[in-house]
Amino acid sequence: MKLDLVLAQPRGFCAGVDRAIEIVERALELYGPPVYVLHEIVHNRFVLADLSSRGARFVETLEEVPEGSVTILSAHGVAEEVERRGRERNLRVIDATCPLVTKVHVQAQQYERDGREIVLIGHAGHVEVAGTKGRVGGAVHVLSTVAEVEALEVRDPEKLAYVTQTTLSVDDTREVIEALKARFPAIRGPDVKDICYATQNRQNAVKELAGEVDVLLVIGSANSSNSSRLRELGERRGLAAYLIDGPEEIDAGWFADGTRVGLTAGASAPEVLVERVTARLKELGVATVRELDAEPEGVVFHLPKELRPGESVKA
Repeated sequence: MKLDLVLAQPRGFCAGVDRAIEIVERALELYGPPVYVLHEIVHNRFVLADLSSRGARFVETLEEVPEGSVTILSAHGVAEEVERRGRERNLRVIDATCPLVTKVHVQAQQYERDGREIVLIGHAGHVEVAGTKGRVGGAVHVLSTVAEVEALEVRDPEKLAYVTQTTLSVDDTREVIEALKARFPAIRGPDVKDICYATQNRQNAVKELAGEVDVLLVIGSANSSNSSRLRELGERRGLAAYLIDGPEEIDAGWFADGTRVGLTAGASAPEVLVERVTARLKELGVATVRELDAEPEGVVFHLPKELRPGESVKA
């Protein structure tokens, strides 16, 4: 069969993921293995396997880390209580929290200082949501749907504010914000454009792609929120959409002669996986490969000072 392939642009790694991975790599170079990482540094199996092979050890609790060890906090952010426990155990901590997640923490803390009850638009149980909740002293209402907004009970409708998880569907979040503002006119919060630039850009690319293809492949792990949102967006646009970790998960039965295939990658998926998936699609019959036009993102985040020349990891 003959297939056509269109590549989304932008796709793949964002500046926050680039920074987080470089933090682990630099720590391994400077301090040697093992380096411990609290939670998955990013949600991608390929990346985690590569870093693990070089000496990174991923743990779910600080109690699993030997005292005094170099310990990296994941890009998704952690609660203040986690940082306190790290200091108590004399861990040598490096914070890899994405600066855009830190921005959400700062917003939430400012609203709390203003005496406002916090609504966090996000998915309960996601590590980023847990970290943001843990940056606020009071109770935080976590919700992600308009129905949950309608059922929300608060102390004072005049003293309410919201912040958002960075990896949500922009369209869904806009609906939730509109519902919050309709029910609680005095609520304060950022515009939907404050959702991570990379999340928005990759979703916009899928919207553009949707008009040109029949099937959408999204490279990303199942626990990657932003990758899952890309697949859902393609499905909503009428495409057969599949989330895959790599080329081995491609089913030839998804395609027929003449199928136009769209390919993108979540913000935690490396370009090497795009190359491998493209190679597999060529084996299945892709004759032409085209990439959407888009301006380069050009966003760069600085490394933590502990990993800059002349600095040392804080105890």
